Amino acid sequence: MNVAIVLYTSDLRVHDHPPLRAALSSVDRVVPLFVRDRGIDAAGFAAPNRLAFLADCLADLDRALRDRGGRLVVRSGDVTSEVCALAREAAAHEVHLAAGVSAYAQAREEHLRDALAREGRRLHVHEGVVTAVAPGAVVPAGSDHFAVFTPYFRRWTELPPRAVQAAPRAVPVPDGITSEPLPARSAVPGVSPGVPRGGETTGRTLLARWAAGGLHHYLGSHDDLAADATSRLSPHLHFGTVSAAETVRRARAADGPDAEAFVRQICWRDFHHQVLAARPGTATEDYRSRGDHWRTERDAGPEIRAWKEGRTGYPVIDAAMRQLRHEGWMHNRARLLTASFLTKTLYVDWRIGARHFLDLLVDGDLANNQLNWQWAAGTGTDTRPNRVLNPLLQARRHDPQGAYVHRWVPELAGLPAPYVHEPWKLPGPERARYDYPDPVVDLADGLARFRQGRDRAQDA
Repeated sequence: MNVAIVLYTSDLRVHDHPPLRAALSSVDRVVPLFVRDRGIDAAGFAAPNRLAFLADCLADLDRALRDRGGRLVVRSGDVTSEVCALAREAAAHEVHLAAGVSAYAQAREEHLRDALAREGRRLHVHEGVVTAVAPGAVVPAGSDHFAVFTPYFRRWTELPPRAVQAAPRAVPVPDGITSEPLPARSAVPGVSPGVPRGGETTGRTLLARWAAGGLHHYLGSHDDLAADATSRLSPHLHFGTVSAAETVRRARAADGPDAEAFVRQICWRDFHHQVLAARPGTATEDYRSRGDHWRTERDAGPEIRAWKEGRTGYPVIDAAMRQLRHEGWMHNRARLLTASFLTKTLYVDWRIGARHFLDLLVDGDLANNQLNWQWAAGTGTDTRPNRVLNPLLQARRHDPQGAYVHRWVPELAGLPAPYVHEPWKLPGPERARYDYPDPVVDLADGLARFRQGRDRAQDA
């Protein structure tokens, strides 16, 4: 009997799963495996909101495999050690794995390949499972990756995603393989109250509803903060409960400008993955350093705490930060606003904001989170590194009636639209009725500080 291990990481599904399909086509039995990686815990990436969502995903994956005669095997520890031990236990001669892009994922693949080879076993790494297009499939002449999005998007559009694979009808698993109990959401402490349900079943339902409904209004409403008219698929794309390739194909089947605008956002995700794959150090270091001398907790502690707590005195910023804390998710437009406010209005190191987002986001993807933060800070791939998003202008444009603010900043409930984004303009007696802080910084002062700091850094 020939046996293979399918090592699940960020691809927790049975539909459109090339590693699972490849293993089933080459052996008699497979062992679907998920390792609760202690290295990820030690690195501080095992945030409660993601652990809760992960527990849902693993339970749903196990149900899907059992429906096909199989089951999910769960182990805990060092990935290389656990995979090699299971390979010996199951007499498996090959391991199938979806390619990752981070430095950690790349090192994990290298260590696993070497360890398996020493025992006469082989690792098969499958590209283009986590993204719609594999990171190295589209490259410019003379470089290993695109540094600017627009030319990448043109080339990416010319290369269609791979064919979508159906879920297998049967997943035969050898007898006698032991497994730890599946983790439970209820056992995870500190989970935000509004974290959504995870799992492939939920993700595919969400994708189907989006393709049939919300997608057709995307272009005109995706920046409307109160409408919440985005797909909400990002946590499922991060954990791989839905396939990025299938998402693109289903969107393109709808055709039209709304579908194309949505597909462009999926391309942004692929763009960031190909940057991180080629430059793993950008997880912590500037892609394009501007020489900034960022403020940190030492000299901007009160402002940073106010930003994290949603008490900056700018209602649209505070609404977004409170949404993040409650749901483990934030509207994309709000992510840009809060990141610009921290890095440019407060001139605080982007890594502080990126770490806070990773502590709370269910879709806390290293490539997208870090590189979006750098885009906002002007140290990443943005071709206009000195742009500053004015929170008042943005609020008037994307939350004109203040509905988003009223939803997440209840102490301003009832405040009429002319004042909801600038409550400090209320007459004195009226202002005293609202338990809401004054702005932590004047926007003009913050802009002047950023420009002075950036100009000084660039002149150095």
